[in-house]
Amino acid sequence: MTRLVPDRATLAEVRREMTGTVAVVMTMGALHDGHRELIRDARGRADHLIVTVFVNPLQFGPTEDFDRYPRTLDADLRICEEEGADAVFAPSREDMYPGGRPQVQVTPGPLGELLEGAYRPGFFTGVLTVVAKLLNVTRPDVTCFGEKDYQQLTLVRQMVTDLSFPVEVVGVPTVREDDGLARSSRNVYLSPAERQAAPGIHAALRSGAALGAKGAAAEEIRERVIGELPAGVDLDYVQVTSPELGPAPTSGPARLLFAGRLGSTRLIDNIPLDIAEAE
Repeated sequence: MTRLVPDRATLAEVRREMTGTVAVVMTMGALHDGHRELIRDARGRADHLIVTVFVNPLQFGPTEDFDRYPRTLDADLRICEEEGADAVFAPSREDMYPGGRPQVQVTPGPLGELLEGAYRPGFFTGVLTVVAKLLNVTRPDVTCFGEKDYQQLTLVRQMVTDLSFPVEVVGVPTVREDDGLARSSRNVYLSPAERQAAPGIHAALRSGAALGAKGAAAEEIRERVIGELPAGVDLDYVQVTSPELGPAPTSGPARLLFAGRLGSTRLIDNIPLDIAEAE
């Protein structure tokens, strides 16, 4: 049976009872099949599994949807129990940040100012601060993050390396609907027409990747994707990068990333690609 853990003091007791290896999956709740895949992957990597459910206020900007973000703890608990989690750590805001907004936070460095960081200032500081805190209180051997939030995954890996956290960070491939739309808790905000259009984002990314496989340069790939995005997309960026989110390579493995809005809903997606050498 999955145990609901409401605060850090209780978590410390639960954690002391766990022998062997421990995995953690960090979420903001509103769990869907993408989260299930993360939980299943983590469950197979350790003797015990902790899932965290915490809507982190530090990563929401002043105009973003903190109050609107769905909170479905009872349903989340059922999913965690079905997938074999030992415990769900669901602390209050006061328990996580007893002194209010923490004075000491984790800054992401230059990578945190690009892509998502350029459009959401302070976002990755909030993400890395809560991830660092959750790693400290759960003390896992392994933690799993979805590749859908690819920049987040990359920055968590960098933080763990730079700050010497004794944990393995595993990236889990994006889980998609049958029509290709990346699964996200925010998809529920799409209108029927927007939901019908949204899979076109993934289709455009795949078209760009196919062009890269024929030897196209990064800017050609980018222009192809932008030209094939669904009508109504308010674009933030389409970018080709290295797998580490550095400058785009002229050939070899790369990453193709998208962010933009359909109506009031902001969507992100990305896929790997392999750029062939130009003939």
